[in-house]
Amino acid sequence: MTTTTIVVRYFAAARAAAGVESEKIQLPAGSTVDAALAALREQHGAELSTVLERCSFLVDGVAVRDRAAVLGADATLDVLPPFAGG
Repeated sequence: MTTTTIVVRYFAAARAAAGVESEKIQLPAGSTVDAALAALREQHGAELSTVLERCSFLVDGVAVRDRAAVLGADATLDVLPPFAGG
């Protein structure tokens, strides 16, 4: 099976829940954003899973609305929790 590596970057509460600022994960080639999120939930457990429910995501700097979108090779997935402030 062919795999691809993506970079996941965490921000704010997602960073705290994951315990890292960024990481590389291996996925089967042709994996979707949903597949990447499932892998992250499995790897990091309940705390990150809870945060991911409220997050929005960017792939290579572009907002993702369709989590069935396929991740390209060497994609960067940004995990963005809701931000407060003003």
